[in-house]
Amino acid sequence: MSFITSAALAETGFVILPPHPTPIDPAEWQDLEYVGWRSSGITRYAPLASYAGDIDCNGFWNHTPPRTDKDGVWIPSQVEKAPTLARLAQEPGANVGRCRVVELQPNSYADAIYNLHQDDNNRLNEAGTGWVVRALINLTDDPDSFLILRSDRFDPATELRFRLAAGTHIIVDTQRFWHAAWHNGSSPRYSLITSLTSGPELDAYINANGGTPHAENVTFDPALVEEAQVELHRRIEERRRAFEAQGIVMEPPVALH
Repeated sequence: MSFITSAALAETGFVILPPHPTPIDPAEWQDLEYVGWRSSGITRYAPLASYAGDIDCNGFWNHTPPRTDKDGVWIPSQVEKAPTLARLAQEPGANVGRCRVVELQPNSYADAIYNLHQDDNNRLNEAGTGWVVRALINLTDDPDSFLILRSDRFDPATELRFRLAAGTHIIVDTQRFWHAAWHNGSSPRYSLITSLTSGPELDAYINANGGTPHAENVTFDPALVEEAQVELHRRIEERRRAFEAQGIVMEPPVALH
């Protein structure tokens, strides 16, 4: 199927924008209402825009009538507490689907690699319309934490690593990449995540703000990477055996090298 995509993301699947320059009052994310949600690591989400304007993080396709991740409805009680975050989410001028603040507890690099996943932003999306991507703005200052992207879940050679200092602003096709965050800290990390529809509005915003599809890839200790690979396969095999003991066939084993 053919979709309207962003030219800026065509080469690498992501763009890095300048950090947000003005500090945001932490109360804008601390005072929000959070709900638990299964994701990469121990997380909670505070939705700002949802399917129908409720405190709900479910995919729009799991509602009636189902729709793709577009036309999110802003939640007045949440937006009132976080007006700056709501403004930042709408700043590109593109259609907004889900918008939420994610709270991630500290984890390990091995945890992040095991939790790598691809988003399902474009389920039910119609050909000829805009491809849904994600904008991420790191709200807390976590310079020793990283957004991890892999084009191949099992191949660390495809891995990209972006530091998550305060204000870090990335737009990424999270359906193209396997991704997760390694939060190497002692307190929760908070980030604003917004589903945006590709099109002329998003392209104009990226161009006006000097978005670049290139960034330095941080080097990790090869021993750390190897240990995480071994742990990834160990956990997958452990899960596979646990499910097969219940008669449920899981993904087949994948070679470590």
